[in-house]
Amino acid sequence: MDKKDLEILQILQKDASVPLSDLAQAVHLSTTPCWRRLQKLQEEGVIRQHVVLCDPARLNLGLTVMVTLKAAQHNEKWMQKFITGVKDIPEIVEILRMSGDIDYLLKVHVPDMAGFDLVYKKLVKVADLQDVSSSFVMEVIKSTTALPLDYAILKSGKN
Repeated sequence: MDKKDLEILQILQKDASVPLSDLAQAVHLSTTPCWRRLQKLQEEGVIRQHVVLCDPARLNLGLTVMVTLKAAQHNEKWMQKFITGVKDIPEIVEILRMSGDIDYLLKVHVPDMAGFDLVYKKLVKVADLQDVSSSFVMEVIKSTTALPLDYAILKSGKN
């Protein structure tokens, strides 16, 4: 990866629908070399996928809940049962295994408190849990999917 690749990523992280010709022009390349770079970034797994980011409020998902969980057990069988169960709950959009006082952090999008109650009831049936705690998002101050590119290791070996 070089600086030109980082320029491409910077643009695509803001808008992945940019036409190839516009992208190539923005990074001062012709279309074919720009396309080759995109293909290489995808093959190497730098670009994982192209998605559409929807506005939760416009989809009647006005309540975001952060749920912390403590596992009742710490073994492979429990973990597999838990992971299989929570993956099947579509309102859970993010699942993070944590260190420290909590074992898992879940991000949940629902229409309202009644919607969260339904998710909660599904969640507690998935696996034996020691503790479940929920916090309701009052305001989103920053939300981005763009990753900082300053730490990428370039071909020269310098950041």
